[in-house]
Amino acid sequence: MSLLENFFKFREDSNEVKPFLNHLEELRWTLVKMALALLSCMIGSFFFRHQLVHIVQRPLYSVDPTLVARLQTLGVADSMTISFQLAFYAGLVLAFPLLLFFLAQFVVPALTRKEKKYVFPAILIGFGLFLTGVCFSYFWILPQTLKFFFQDAKSLEWTPTWTVREYFSFVTQMTLALGLAFELPIAVIALVYLGFVSYDLLSRTRPYAYVLVLILAAIIAPTPDVITFISMGTPMCLLYEGCIWMAWIIDRRRKRQLRGPV
Repeated sequence: MSLLENFFKFREDSNEVKPFLNHLEELRWTLVKMALALLSCMIGSFFFRHQLVHIVQRPLYSVDPTLVARLQTLGVADSMTISFQLAFYAGLVLAFPLLLFFLAQFVVPALTRKEKKYVFPAILIGFGLFLTGVCFSYFWILPQTLKFFFQDAKSLEWTPTWTVREYFSFVTQMTLALGLAFELPIAVIALVYLGFVSYDLLSRTRPYAYVLVLILAAIIAPTPDVITFISMGTPMCLLYEGCIWMAWIIDRRRKRQLRGPV
C-alpha cells in the first residue's frame, strides 16, 4: 500500500491533491481501457489467423523445409486454441502503442508542461524499441535457436518431430520476451522519474546489472552458441548503458531545477 501511495503522490498535480480512492478509480479505468484495446486488437487479429500461422512457421524453412509438414497436432481443438493464442500475441503487438499511451495518460498529471511534450515521442520510441526486439528475435535469434535444437536432436540420432502447440508457444514467447527486454530503457527512465532509482545507484550497480542482463539473454535464447549469445547480449548491455546516461541527464536537470536560477 505504501508503494501505491508514493506513486499516487508522485502523479498528483501541484495544484490539485486527490484522495487515495480517486487515484484507484483512475487506475481502474486505465486498466479497463488497456484491456479493451487489447481485446479489440485480438479480435481483429483472429480474422487473419491463417496469415499469422504462416508467419510464425516461416523460420522453420531456414532450418528444414520439411519440418512444417511434420508439425503434429495432438489435441482435437488445437486449431482453435492455438489460433486464439496467436491472436492474443498479435493483438498485444498491435495494441502496444495504445497500452503505452493509456499508461502515459495515467502518469501525465505528475509531469511538467515541458515534460508532457515528450510523452508522444517517448511512446513512439518505446514502440520502436519493442518492434526492434521482436524483429531482431524473429529474423536472427529465432532461426539460430531452432537450428541449434534441430541439429542437437539429430546428433543424438533422434528424429525431431515437434508438436504445433509446443512450437508456437516457444516462438511467440521467445519473440515477445526479447521485444519486452528491449523496453529496458523506458522502464529504467520511468523508475528514475518516479525516484525509485538514480544515476548513482545505476552507476554503482553496473557490473551486477550486466551479469543479470546476460543471464536474461541466456534465458531468452537458451543455446550454447557463442555468436547468438553475443549478438543478443551486446545490444541489451548497450541499451542498459544508455539508460545510465539518460539517468545522469535526468538527475542533472532535476538538481539544476532545485537550485533555481543563479
